[in-house]
Amino acid sequence: MLSIICVTICFSTNEKMFANPNDEPPSLEEGYAEVGYISVEAAVKGFENHFKQDVKLPTIKPSIPFTHQFGRFNEDKKYKINDSLEIKFVNEKAVENHYKIDIRPLKNKINFKDVANQEVYTLKNGQKAIYFEHQLFNFFIFENGEWQYMLGIDKRASNVTPDTFVEIANSVE
Repeated sequence: MLSIICVTICFSTNEKMFANPNDEPPSLEEGYAEVGYISVEAAVKGFENHFKQDVKLPTIKPSIPFTHQFGRFNEDKKYKINDSLEIKFVNEKAVENHYKIDIRPLKNKINFKDVANQEVYTLKNGQKAIYFEHQLFNFFIFENGEWQYMLGIDKRASNVTPDTFVEIANSVE
């Protein structure tokens, strides 16, 4: 009897679904908006208002083409230690052109001293910075003012070197 009920339920809920041939995937902007990204300006403003302090962004970007930029302020309402600002630069036609900037307060900085194969660089303000390669991204971490900056670039964007990162970091004034 139980098997008859199971078979009946399985076959009675077997409905056909048809895809609309006019359905299109969401645009790049819609996709990023769905996961909380907004304009860089609005995200920076939210971050600065939260911390009641200005944040300076690098004035230089890697010299690869980007079609879009997005920002997101992440507020950690539960623990109050993971607040951060994310800025992403992407290229709709070249997925390897993906560059990001993550900024967080120094009081909640992430410690990277145990990361293997890191190289240390000195910025023009005397601060030390570290560069390391990860699975998908190459990262450059430095401190400026009250903030820790983490720059990341897709590994496939091969023309972005540690020296490029130094130049970008030095543009934060």
